[in-house]
This record gives sequence, structure tokens and C-alpha cells, in this order.
Amino acid sequence: MSYTEWAESQLAEIELLTSMFPGQDELELTDQLALAELRSYVENSASGEKPPPSRPQFFIKQRLDSSDTNETKLILTCAYPSEYPSVLPDITVRCSALSRAQQTEIQTDLNKYLMKNCLGDLCVLAAVDWVKENLEHFIKKSLSTAPAPKLESASQTTQDVFSRLWIYSHHIYNKSKRKNILEWSKELGLSGFSMPGKPGVLCVEGPQSACEEFWSRLKVLTWKKIMIRHREDITLNRQGDDSNTVESLDSLRKFTGFEEAMFDPHGNRGNHMDLGQLYQFLNEKGCCDVFQIYFGIEGR
Repeated sequence: MSYTEWAESQLAEIELLTSMFPGQDELELTDQLALAELRSYVENSASGEKPPPSRPQFFIKQRLDSSDTNETKLILTCAYPSEYPSVLPDITVRCSALSRAQQTEIQTDLNKYLMKNCLGDLCVLAAVDWVKENLEHFIKKSLSTAPAPKLESASQTTQDVFSRLWIYSHHIYNKSKRKNILEWSKELGLSGFSMPGKPGVLCVEGPQSACEEFWSRLKVLTWKKIMIRHREDITLNRQGDDSNTVESLDSLRKFTGFEEAMFDPHGNRGNHMDLGQLYQFLNEKGCCDVFQIYFGIEGR
């Protein structure tokens, strides 16, 4: 298929979805300009021209009601790569009734289903139907595996773990993924940075449970390659209210807040960063040793 054919298919699917989910509480297009540019491209471009870089993104919101779902809210976040439907769209499932483990499992199973049955075809409606048909099963699993609450004395010693994850990706281009990274880090109270482009470099730091939640969401998206290149875990002993010395998780942070960091983008698509500037950035944060872990050479 050509870029024009891909774009025509994307526009046709958006128009179908708009007719099926007419309300703002059912379908929310987050970037109207991207949709307008896609429509203009379909109507006016020659077959060899590449599509606009901005990609349509939208939320599909559903309410499910049964004995187990109890009017559960379900949100599917969707974004189109330029080559969709020859490649799968980026679809993320969010449902508050699911445990973290089941959230990861339903995302993984959905991606497997779409890869096996829908690659090459428009598939957003198929994804919505599959999630609606299978959600109750995952909610039941969440309820059956929910741990019993633990009662602890206020003066009992507990342990907190501070984590820092250094994540490597073959590339980070997609605006939807970049938006997710920024939103999830803020939602989970994580600090760090994300360097888009090729390669993609990510660091998140904060409570271990929040870092693990961030990674569980990130890794199930569609990536050419993504991995945790290095991790740091520090266990803190916290005493009860009668203790005079309580070490803070925040005292271990090397970053203030979370940011998307750009280092002199260059190359034909502006997707390569100046690694020398990345090294200086890491050095200023006291993390220069991780540069060799990422790239196998010492920075300067």
C-alpha cells in the first residue's frame, strides 16, 4: 500500500468510529489539527508524498455493566502510525477495576490477538469488541487474586524501596507514546527524563512500586526493541513515629520532576540527538557512569 492508501484507510475508520460513537463521552479526538491535516493530505496529495508528521489520536470510552463489572469505565487510547493498517495501531487499555497484573495481561493478550487476526486490516473496532468480551474475565481474575489487607503496628519497622530504571529503546518517535511517558510519570510521582529519537533513552526514579507500574505500562506498547538496560534499587528502613531519623525517598532523587530532554536534534528527520550533550547532562546529574552502560564507550 502507498502512504495515500494508508491515509485513506485511517480517515475512513475515523469517520466510521465518529458515526458509531457520536458523543464526546464516547469518542474524544485529542488532536483536531492532526485530523484536519490527514484529511487535507488525502484530498490533495500526490501518491508519492509522505503524510503529515502529526498523527491522529483519540480515546474510546465505554461503560460496561454486569454482576462483576458493576458499570465499569473502560478507556482505549488509540494512535495511528503512518503505515497503519499494514502495522498495528498503538492501543492502550485502561480500566480502574483491573489490578496491575491484569492490566498488563489484558494489554498483552489484546496485542497478540490483533497481531494474529487483524494485521493488515482496520482493527480498532475489533479491539474494542475483544476488550468488551474479555474484560469481565480479567476483572474476575483481579478479584480472585486480590491480597488480603495486612494489619501492622504504627511503630513496626517497614521497608521502602527507592528505584531508578534506565530504559533503552531502539527509537522513540510516536507522539502518543511520548505523551504517555510524560503523563504516566506525572501520575505516578516519578522524576527523570525521556530523550526521544534514535536511540530512545528513558530514566524514571521514585518508589519501586511506581517504577514497576510505569514499566508494566510502557513495555506492552508496540516497540521495535525496548529493555531495562540498568536498574538501581535502594532499601530504606523506616522507623515508627518515635524515631528521630527517617531517610526520605526524595533525598535519593537525582532529577527534579520529569522532562523530555532534547539535545541538538539533527539528521534528515531530526531524530538523532547529540550524545556529547547527553553525556554532559548526565554528568551534571551525577549519573555519567550510566553513559558507558548504554553505549559501551566513555563519554567526554
